[in-house]
Amino acid sequence: MSLQFIGIDPNTGDGESPTAWIDQEKRELVIQGWKPSPELTAECAAFEVPGHAQGVPEHEAVVRVPARMAALIREACDAVERP
Repeated sequence: MSLQFIGIDPNTGDGESPTAWIDQEKRELVIQGWKPSPELTAECAAFEVPGHAQGVPEHEAVVRVPARMAALIREACDAVERP
């Protein structure tokens, strides 16, 4: 994996560091965020729309990322879309 660091939560303190990277080889965003509460996980798992089965598959995870990281996530999106 060839991770490219994009940025870290601008309000990061000791021990908490939501972070954005991109994987250039796979052309994917890689996001580190906070674990959701059991209630939020249950709410996500119960959500159902066409093409999205209920539940969170074992190979997937729900993460929380602060809105203040929107600019970093946009930057990561732009970077992963570049050739």
